[in-house]
Amino acid sequence: MGLADVARVGGWGLRSRPMRVFLSALGIAIGIAAMIGVVGISTSSTNDLNKKLAALGTNLLTVAPGTTMTGASAHLSKDSVAMIANRPEVVSVSATGTTSAKLYRNDHIPAVESGGLSVSAARTDLLRSIGGKIVDGRWLNAANSNYPAVVLGSETAQSLGIHRAGPDVQVWLGNHWFTVVGLLADNQLLPALDTQAFVGWSVAEKELSFDGYPTTVYTRAKDADVQKIHAVLGPTVSPQDPNEVNVSRPSDALAAKNATDSALSGLLVGLGGVALLVGGVGVANTMVISVLERRSEIGLRRSLGATRGQIRVQFLAEALLLSGLGGLGGVLLGIGVTGGYASYKGWAVLVPLWAMVGGMAATLVIGGLAGFYPAVRAARLPPTEALATN
Repeated sequence: MGLADVARVGGWGLRSRPMRVFLSALGIAIGIAAMIGVVGISTSSTNDLNKKLAALGTNLLTVAPGTTMTGASAHLSKDSVAMIANRPEVVSVSATGTTSAKLYRNDHIPAVESGGLSVSAARTDLLRSIGGKIVDGRWLNAANSNYPAVVLGSETAQSLGIHRAGPDVQVWLGNHWFTVVGLLADNQLLPALDTQAFVGWSVAEKELSFDGYPTTVYTRAKDADVQKIHAVLGPTVSPQDPNEVNVSRPSDALAAKNATDSALSGLLVGLGGVALLVGGVGVANTMVISVLERRSEIGLRRSLGATRGQIRVQFLAEALLLSGLGGLGGVLLGIGVTGGYASYKGWAVLVPLWAMVGGMAATLVIGGLAGFYPAVRAARLPPTEALATN
């Protein structure tokens, strides 16, 4: 028989029992869809993360005080920003300082209901260093940083029910009314800033009893010098006690999250493989039952001159077609799942070609293995015994 004849005969065998074929193919499809969906979603997520890191920059470093040898809290020098700015590898540097002030929507709210919102003193050049964006109003500047003006982080504004900035929008901050002059966008690289409110450095010292010590220094370095500047920031800020300074790279946290997601994706791919094997067992079961049910057909074909090889090829072709249908359906379902989830998340849809080709190849291998024994068993049936059974 030619290839077309084999495909036609194998297809006829499948069409004769559509519901059983559908259920067997569904097992294969679920396994392939799970594998492709996991790989596609992971790839789309990684691509989105890379775009975010490219936009946010991987050259941001943060400097924060650690603890002393006695276990007490250390603090950064008031000259930390100036000392870091003297480094030739530094592109920009700024700082914030935590205050003890509490923030409320108005002066009628009980003091214990602060909502966990913190107030920080901020330098006027902070936005450049952190890569922040204003969604309404403006950032602190030389004109308003000396007065009771405040810029709210995205979650802070949401918690207070404030959706715009303006001279008529005020909050109760440190027992003083502060005018909301700006609202910040979400900061994915520094999410802790989203729950803060920012006031000028000098007004914080004057009105909020701020001690003037920076709590966090944000440093942008040249891309080629990030590792170098990471190693020297501690000694630069505190030459005598560099171990009391914590230096971190916010982009590393996003990369670590992505690595965790990749490990989970590997587990899910493994589960998809198990589902695929279960589907292969279903194919084998379908083919074994088919051989038992079609003994008379096998005997008749043998009596009319069909060789054992032709019978073997016929049933093997049925198993491959059955698995191929399941694999094709699984690939399409996997692409659909990836597309739906990626669209929901606002990601670009990416399904690697190797995953689709590998998925189809896996189904054909599973189908071949699952159909091999039933095909051999069918070919070994003697024509007289097969015809006599029915």
